[in-house]
Amino acid sequence: MLSKAQNKHIRSLTQQKFRNEYRQFIAEGHKIALEWLQSAWHLKTIVATENWINKYRDDIRRHPEAELIVASESEIATVSSLQAPGEVLVVAVLPDSAPISDKISWCIALDGIQDPGNMGTIIRIADWFGISDLVCSPGCVDVYNPKVVQSAMGGHLRVRIHHRDLVNFLPSLNIPIYAAVLGGTDVYEVGRPASGVLVIGNESRGISTEVADIASHLVTIPRKGGAESLNAGVSAGILCALMLPR
Repeated sequence: MLSKAQNKHIRSLTQQKFRNEYRQFIAEGHKIALEWLQSAWHLKTIVATENWINKYRDDIRRHPEAELIVASESEIATVSSLQAPGEVLVVAVLPDSAPISDKISWCIALDGIQDPGNMGTIIRIADWFGISDLVCSPGCVDVYNPKVVQSAMGGHLRVRIHHRDLVNFLPSLNIPIYAAVLGGTDVYEVGRPASGVLVIGNESRGISTEVADIASHLVTIPRKGGAESLNAGVSAGILCALMLPR
């Protein structure tokens, strides 16, 4: 059963300041928690119903470093950020900052992405297309926000996430920088470059002037209808599908 102190601690991790302070975050729900359990990621706590533990005891044994807490579904609901809480929740340890390879071929850079759903979707897109590195500007939403973790569907396990000042960092990669904007070159004319950085901008403001100025190419998904703009996650998916080498 969850103690009051454990309950308070897990609930605190829905706030970024406590995630940063404790260096921990939440991954919950059957599918997502199971992905973390089947990985080598360092876990702090596993909270699950007795029924769930009995079904997945072999996966739980992979993580002797984690405290295992047997809890009822109603107890899990008190610490869950989901509308429909499940039978399992894990508390994982935030990773150390990882260096980015100087031989990178493709990566995605995010300039001020604020919506957790968009952030999680883009991490998932990077995972789908085999893009190993994602670079976030300082103005982006926390990538370990529970909603981001939920919508990324395990993408954090396979995509290295970096935090950098894009203006100073991206040119150092020495590969083309493709900024997604309105009024750029038709993406169907760009082809499939061997390498590049795909920059996706803020949901309402787009890419900052400073980042646009360092881009080697401005690209656009041509519009046929009357929609004012595309969702950032949708744009990232379309551009990856059309630009990445097959």
